[in-house]
Amino acid sequence: MPDADAEGTVGDPSCGDCLVMYLKVEDNKISDISYLVFGCCGAIATSSMTSVLAKGKTLDEALKISDDDVVEALDGLPESKIHCSLLGVGALRAAILNYQEKQRIETGASHENSHTG
Repeated sequence: MPDADAEGTVGDPSCGDCLVMYLKVEDNKISDISYLVFGCCGAIATSSMTSVLAKGKTLDEALKISDDDVVEALDGLPESKIHCSLLGVGALRAAILNYQEKQRIETGASHENSHTG
């Protein structure tokens, strides 16, 4: 997503699964979400389901999405793939925190600029 408001990365592409999640945020809600995932079919499925669960939610609602929510929405995963659900939720949270940090910086910069003169 070239015009993303935020992005979050989890994992390491040099040694295994890696996920980058991109967010567009409007009125404190996730209006669009996309991702780039390198990994097994479990990583792909959980990344996709995380994006489905998060789109349209407020940032606070999206932060409450758990690994269990993702696995349940997929009607379960093989035990050996449960760890894959950590990627989606971790990248989503990292992207939300990235967005919130950008907002703090912009708000702080705007606040500081309004006092100059």
